[in-house]
Amino acid sequence: MSYGQGGPQSQWDPWKPNSQQPWNSGGDDGTPDWAALAEASESRHKRRKVLFIAGGALATIAVGTAVAMAVVSANGKGEPQAGPSSLTAGASLPGTASAAPSFAPTSAPPPLDPKDFISSAKKDTAPLSPETLFPGTQLTIGSTVYKKGATADTTNCASAADATLPKILTANGCTRLIRATYTLNGIAVTTGVAVFATADRAAKAKGQTDDHSIVRSLSGKGVKPFCDGAICFSTRNAVGRYAYFTITGFANGKNVTTKDTKAFSAGKDLQDFTFRQIWRRGQAQASAAANQ
Repeated sequence: MSYGQGGPQSQWDPWKPNSQQPWNSGGDDGTPDWAALAEASESRHKRRKVLFIAGGALATIAVGTAVAMAVVSANGKGEPQAGPSSLTAGASLPGTASAAPSFAPTSAPPPLDPKDFISSAKKDTAPLSPETLFPGTQLTIGSTVYKKGATADTTNCASAADATLPKILTANGCTRLIRATYTLNGIAVTTGVAVFATADRAAKAKGQTDDHSIVRSLSGKGVKPFCDGAICFSTRNAVGRYAYFTITGFANGKNVTTKDTKAFSAGKDLQDFTFRQIWRRGQAQASAAANQ
């Protein structure tokens, strides 16, 4: 350590108040050592730059921590999500985007029931005729094609029924009986639909029937009379305000036996078709009412 005039020389720091500037010990002219001053200033500048960079890194880490904490709390239950990969690119931080609009819960009205429209004459107002129930000239079910024969429509229900059925139809207020006949390979099927004012009347009529309650077979349009005296296969059922019946036999007058599976299949086809036609009537009216 060297001493100048008046005691030990203190190190000069331009950022420290009252510090003395270093002077060139080799000269007596009092001129500052500018090279030394520049070197000292550059050294201090580098130290400050390192501090600034380190401080920026700490700030970045702090922001990252804040984002991570926001992601954890955004779950609403304090449960962390899957991590950074759960954030999509360009997504706004939680709290910076406007909240999505909320809507009061709504429920669509329940669909109208087709059965409601075919259960009462007050609602069942669509046109009704042999053509609306049995349209076209033939009926295709799967790969089987039935040819349509004669059709009939009467308000005297008893006149289109046989055995125990006429009395039942009359007692329960049958207003119409619509029939159609279909043929397939020597098999003839007549399907008949009895119309009542309400579903209760139709159900009551169906409940009163027995194995002798049959619709009268319908001939014509190339179909000879059938089931006039021969044994035939018959069905009966009801849906809404309609009771529907089928009778199936052979066009040549032969009796139907338990071995004649094709006759049973034809009768079932026409029974199912008749049900679907009545149900579609209800569906069409329910759809029209829903769109009003």
